[in-house]
Amino acid sequence: MRVLVISDTHLTAKGDKLPAIIKQEAKACDCCLHSGDFSTYSVFEALSSWTKVYGVCGNMDDGSVRAKLPRKQIIGLEEVKVGLIHGAGHPSRLIDYLKKEFAKDADGVDIFVFGHSHCPLDEIKDGKIYFNPGSATDTVFAPYRSYGILDISGKDIKRRIVKIG
Repeated sequence: MRVLVISDTHLTAKGDKLPAIIKQEAKACDCCLHSGDFSTYSVFEALSSWTKVYGVCGNMDDGSVRAKLPRKQIIGLEEVKVGLIHGAGHPSRLIDYLKKEFAKDADGVDIFVFGHSHCPLDEIKDGKIYFNPGSATDTVFAPYRSYGILDISGKDIKRRIVKIG
């Protein structure tokens, strides 16, 4: 299973401002995980026209997103459990935030996918994977635009961050 991972798109239009590579990857993937800050629900709808989308709302999302998407969720993909959330607070404390938010379910989660900082991260800590794809649309807090790809086979997760040139 190939999974597109994006976050912090911050778009107000119907997805036509997403980089072309995101549309191309979405159509080539089995599904997309979006870890919040769509800005408006029309972005979710545009992505959904290309692939199955699992999403959560972020701190910058409007009421249209907050009314339709949860703040966090756990998703089963093959034999992998994904904890999907946006994030909050200072970027240096995001992993602590995730541990607190998923404290009751942490043992069952294999990979935590999040955003908020706009900075890509792929780290293993205490036996858990923490994966932030960065932002596909801006470089306000990051050195480059990026997205993630997860290749999942059974319990095996291969992951990579892809820079958008």
